Formats: sequence, structure tokens, C-alpha cells
Amino acid sequence: MGGRNAGGPQAYRWEDLPREDVRPGVSRAGFRGNQAMMVMNWLEPGMEVRPHSHPEEQLVMVVQGRMRFYIGDDTVDVEQGGIVRIPPNVTHCGEVLGEETVLNLDVFSPLRQDYLHLVTYQKDNFEPV
Repeated sequence: MGGRNAGGPQAYRWEDLPREDVRPGVSRAGFRGNQAMMVMNWLEPGMEVRPHSHPEEQLVMVVQGRMRFYIGDDTVDVEQGGIVRIPPNVTHCGEVLGEETVLNLDVFSPLRQDYLHLVTYQKDNFEPV
């Protein structure tokens, strides 16, 4: 039984993981499994909003603060503890509501290839993708 994780399971804290500064007001860290990836985003009020799309399905949970999501032609406000689904290939973006830093947890499936650099600290746990 088991995979390449010779050291056994390991627990991490988002605050201790390598964090990438994406642009002013936006930073993120990642954690992956075999088929899915979690990305914690730290979003500051006034950050630049950038609509985008990607082939992965995205599940979002607002851990702290409030956000407005634009998903295709729809708009939805999500408060702390709220969750929303973003289908694959749908143009979307989110903006911070209020003056509080937002912690936004994204789950992507399958793995986002363009985010694999966020999880290099886990390289010994998985076969190369």
C-alpha cells in the first residue's frame, strides 16, 4: 500500500506555505492531491479585477470577508462561509466587497497545470505530472 510519500501524511498550514505575489493586492498558495488542487487567495480591497477562464472546474469558498463574483452573465455576492461553483471555460472574476482582506479558497479539478509551481514543495509526494 501507499505511494511515494515515504514520510507518511503531513499536515500544513496555509500561513506556512510558499506564497506567490500575483499582483498588487493578490497573493496565493497551493496544495494538491492526485486529481484536485486547492489554492488559498489573499485578496485586498481595491485589487485589480481580471476576468479570465480556464478548462478546470472551480469550487470557491469565501473563508473570510465578502466577495462579488461575475460568472458568465450572472453576478453573485458571497459572504464568509459561502460557496459557489464556476463551470469549466466560463469567463469569471471576483472583487472584494468592503474593507476586509478576503481569504478565498479555490478547489480545481483536474489539477491546474499553470499552478503546479505553487506546489513544488510537495514534489516528493507525487509522480511527475
